[in-house]
Amino acid sequence: MRVLAWLLFAYQVSVLWYFAFLNFLYALFALFGLRMVARYARELSELALKDLLEREAYLPVSILVPTYNEEKTIAASVRSFLALHYPEFEVIVVADGPKDRTLEVLKETFRLVEVDWVYRRVLPSKPVRAIYRSLSHPNLLVVDKENGGKADALNAGLNLARYPLFCAVDADSLLDAQALLRASRLFLEDDRVLAVGGTIRPLNGAVVREGVVEALRLPRGFLEKMQVIEYARAFFLGRAGWSAMGALLIISGAFGLFRREAALRVGGYRTDTVGEDMELVVRLHRRAREEGRDYRILYTPDPICYTEVPADLATLRKQRNRWHRGLWEVLWAHRAMLFNPRYGRLGLVAMPYFFVFEALAPVVEVLGYLLLPVFWALGLLHPEFALLFLLLALGYGVLLSQLAVGMETLLLQRYPRLGDRLALLGLAVLEALGYRQLLALERFLATFQVWRKRGEWGEMRRKGLESPEAQGHEKP
Repeated sequence: MRVLAWLLFAYQVSVLWYFAFLNFLYALFALFGLRMVARYARELSELALKDLLEREAYLPVSILVPTYNEEKTIAASVRSFLALHYPEFEVIVVADGPKDRTLEVLKETFRLVEVDWVYRRVLPSKPVRAIYRSLSHPNLLVVDKENGGKADALNAGLNLARYPLFCAVDADSLLDAQALLRASRLFLEDDRVLAVGGTIRPLNGAVVREGVVEALRLPRGFLEKMQVIEYARAFFLGRAGWSAMGALLIISGAFGLFRREAALRVGGYRTDTVGEDMELVVRLHRRAREEGRDYRILYTPDPICYTEVPADLATLRKQRNRWHRGLWEVLWAHRAMLFNPRYGRLGLVAMPYFFVFEALAPVVEVLGYLLLPVFWALGLLHPEFALLFLLLALGYGVLLSQLAVGMETLLLQRYPRLGDRLALLGLAVLEALGYRQLLALERFLATFQVWRKRGEWGEMRRKGLESPEAQGHEKP
């Protein structure tokens, strides 16, 4: 009994150290993130972007839009892409064997006609059934292909892309009109840059007209509001911190800009994982390190992509389950990088962090919650441990959320209404009281489902971008 008590005490101390070190890392990310966002808010101006255009310094961009069953959102999304402020770009929509009216909506909205298109099939993909061009928009191309998944659709789009940069975006997303200008300038300033990720913001609650976000307002639903806070924390603290350290492993699949030649060199997107966005970034890192090339993969907070986030609990759980399974799949595929000094800070810092503090975090957290009553029933619960565990598990989340929301509302001013800003700050406290634990449980389950559900996406429910329900407000 004495040995058991000692082991349980050692376990409690280990958990405390785990959360304490995690808090330290998050504080470090917050410092990097705050410095980066403050610098961009101070230095980047409309004049700088106009100067970029006037100098005619730009790289043409191919925008790849993989789509499945997106009949509610596809027209608004494509309109937003076509309305971007950029000198030269093309939009390639890849209809990945949709079962709804996605292709019909595209044909009707953009006056598509079938064409014979000669292209080089560099990457393998499911057969392409037809290629369409728009009579109203010469830079719009639509591909109809057999279903093969998102990564397969992106590879098909890469085969048809003509320009040196490509931008991978989700079909339920809208881009800020200047997003490409803000992201592509990093490729012009430094030819070592292989990829750039921007900031993803929830679209729910926004006022949208003709595919353009005119104003940001908080959505009505509780789950949607919580995701506003989550996204702010993930990008302004996490991505900014890793980018500053030169070890950014994730560029969101909803919006990322890449050098096409670099992506083709490593074989495009892998089709056997649901974490194809992270996997491509890790593979770009790995190949460049193994070849000894000098390179950069960056996050910048100013290019904004708006995406529709899940509004119901079932869809949210499926999404987070898929994200966590994708993380495990990527870590397993590149396990040779773990603790490997050959890959520098990637192998010694970034990959171990994502394994220990991201992939295993829900296991540690959920087991900690479950074992608290067990320790108490056995009379082995140390009050100091219980108090510190709860403070570390809940308190740090509140603090980091407050920092991220503060950067979102005060520095970037994405939510101009004072009421929305105050609501976000208040909701940052509520997030730690149930919402976070629910998602931790879903990620805990995903950890043990990763091999059984390998490559499984699941259906995502959408409201649609142009309905009053999706916007959250009637048009005035």
